[in-house]
Amino acid sequence: MIAAQLIESHYVEFMNDLPDWMRPPRDEGWFAEDLDRLAEAPPHTELIDGALVFMMAPQRSWHGRVITRLTVTLDDQAPDGVEVDREMTIRLDARNRLEADIVVSSARYDPDRTFFEPGQVLLSVEVVSPESAFRDRTVKLRKYAAAGIRHYWLVEDEATGPVVHVYELDEPTKSYAPTGVFRDALHVQLPFEIDIDLAKLLPGR
Repeated sequence: MIAAQLIESHYVEFMNDLPDWMRPPRDEGWFAEDLDRLAEAPPHTELIDGALVFMMAPQRSWHGRVITRLTVTLDDQAPDGVEVDREMTIRLDARNRLEADIVVSSARYDPDRTFFEPGQVLLSVEVVSPESAFRDRTVKLRKYAAAGIRHYWLVEDEATGPVVHVYELDEPTKSYAPTGVFRDALHVQLPFEIDIDLAKLLPGR
C-alpha cells in the first residue's frame, strides 16, 4: 500500500512538472490533428498509437546528406504528377501520424500541407539512424503496410556505403515482401523507373 502511494505521489509530481503543451488534450490521449497545434514540440515529433514520440538524439551528417541527395535524385527522375518531399508526416489513422524521411506522392503540391494521407503516398523512405532503427525496421514497416502504402525503402549505413532494402506491399496479407537489396547501384521499375548511383550519394565515393 505504501509503495503504491509513493508511486502515485511521484506520478502526480511528475505530471505537475510537465509543461502545459505536453499534457494530452483529452483522456484518450493525442490524435493526429493535434500535432498541427504543438508549436512547442521538438522538430520531427511523431504520433504512434496515441503517444508522442520525440527525436532527441542529434542527427549524424551521414543521415542528413543521404536524405538530401536521395530527395534531389528522386525529384529529378519523378514523372509529371509525382511530388517528392523530405521529412513530412503521414496520417495513417486517427492515432498514428509518422514522419517519413522522404515521401514520394501523387498529391498536388500544396505549400500549406503538413501531412499526407496513405492513399497519396507512392513510396515512403526511411534512412536508418541509431535512434530510429527499431521504429524503422519494425514499427513503421508494419504500420505503413497496414495503411496500404505500396512501396517502402529502408536505407542502411554499411561500411561500403548506403544500402537500400526495397519492399513492396502484398495486398492479401497487408504486409511487405522484400524485392531486393541494392548496393552501389539501384534500379527499380516501381513506383516509376528509378536509377540511382548509390556510391555518389556521399562525397568522396
